[in-house]
Parts: sequence; C-alpha cells; structure tokens
Amino acid sequence: MLTISNLHISVDGAEIVKGLSLDVPAGEVHAIMGPNGSGKSTLSYAIAGRSGYDVTKGDIQLEKKNLLQMEPEERSASGLFLSFQQPMEIPGVGTMSFIRTSLNAQRKARGEEGVSAADFLRLVRAKAKIVGLTDEQLKRPFNVGFSGGEKKRMEMLQMAIFEPRFAIMDETDSGLDIDALKMVGAVVNALRTPDRGFLIITHYQRLLDHINPDRIHVLADGKIVKSGGAELATELESDGYDKFAGEAA
Repeated sequence: MLTISNLHISVDGAEIVKGLSLDVPAGEVHAIMGPNGSGKSTLSYAIAGRSGYDVTKGDIQLEKKNLLQMEPEERSASGLFLSFQQPMEIPGVGTMSFIRTSLNAQRKARGEEGVSAADFLRLVRAKAKIVGLTDEQLKRPFNVGFSGGEKKRMEMLQMAIFEPRFAIMDETDSGLDIDALKMVGAVVNALRTPDRGFLIITHYQRLLDHINPDRIHVLADGKIVKSGGAELATELESDGYDKFAGEAA
C-alpha cells in the first residue's frame, strides 16, 4: 500500500534520511521506533509533502500513485493523513468550520458530494464522544487554549472523521496519560480494515500495547537497521537504542 524505495531526504542541505526502504501492505499497522534525531519526523513530513523536506533520491508510492509528483493537498485528498507531533493553533478559525471545510475539500477533490451542516454536526458530535472532547471545546477556535493532550484528541477526532486510506501518526502518544493512550488505541483499532494502513512513529512501547502492530522497524541515523514483530518493542524498552548505533554507521 505504502511503498518507500531507497529514500534520501535533506533538510537545509543536511541529509537526514539515508537510503530508507519500507513497505506497509494494506490492512497492516507498522511502527517506527528510534532515538531523537534518527529521522522519524523527517520521514513523516516528507511523505506528507511538507516544504523544506527535500527528497533528493528515491520514491514514495501510495497505492501505486507517486506521491512525490503530488502537492500536499492532493496527497491528502488521495487518502493520506498525518497526525502532527505538535498540532498548530489557528486563532480566529472555528474548530467545526475548519474540520468541515477540510472534509468537504477532500470530498470535492475526489468527486464526492459535500457533507451538509446538519449531517456534519451529527457526525462530529458522535466522534467527539469517542475521543473525549466536549461541545464547549468544539466551539473554540481551532486548538486555541487546548492543552497538549487536548490537541492530540483533536488530531484523533479528525482522523476518525476523515477515515483516511493511510494514516501516519507522528508521536501522537507524546504527553498523553493512560486514558488518552487507550483512546488513541481505540480510534486506530476501530479504523483497522483490510484496505487501510497505518504508520505509527513513537519512542515507546506504551502506545503499541493498545494497538498491537504487525511490524516494528528501528530507525537509526536515517536508516532502518532492524525489523521484527511486536516483541521488538519489548526488547527496545528493555535495552534501549544504543546497540543499534553501530549498525547504522
């Protein structure tokens, strides 16, 4: 479903990702774990098409579509979703208006009808209950006045509403308490289908305990140095990342 081949990514002239290859089949959840500075977030931003993350070599395909030939909004409309590590605030823009406008822009790009205001209100309220957001929070400007955990809940609300074909979650578990971790796991597990894929980027095992990924990959110095099953997360939690530094060199 997502196929990455010999990917090299530079930021401000410095090569961060150095020949990474990865295949995430439809229906599977893969996790990337690694120390700070290994290239995890750089990878997620390059897939999504963020400016300043320059792919100098290699290929990224989603369902056999070349993402590198598409603008960020085209990637989103094709079914790609990125949950940010540090979600932005947008003062003056209402949460409900922002999400509905985004949803209908994607639907229009796919040739689908937009969602009416009444239907959207029913949809967002139902999904908000799942992620633990109140009506009062939904009435605020987008992410303004939200705690870090509330912003992550807002990310999960959008993912639940958009139902993307492929979701990348960049350290969504950062700063979350145990109840919020369970919520994130519940949203991911509810969306798990044979035709949808996930790439979860994290430092720790704790989120993966609620998701049970199919594969785990260790990223060190811009390369995947080891892959394995769920047991690899336990090994990393116990032994840390230091032993992989030599393999990346």
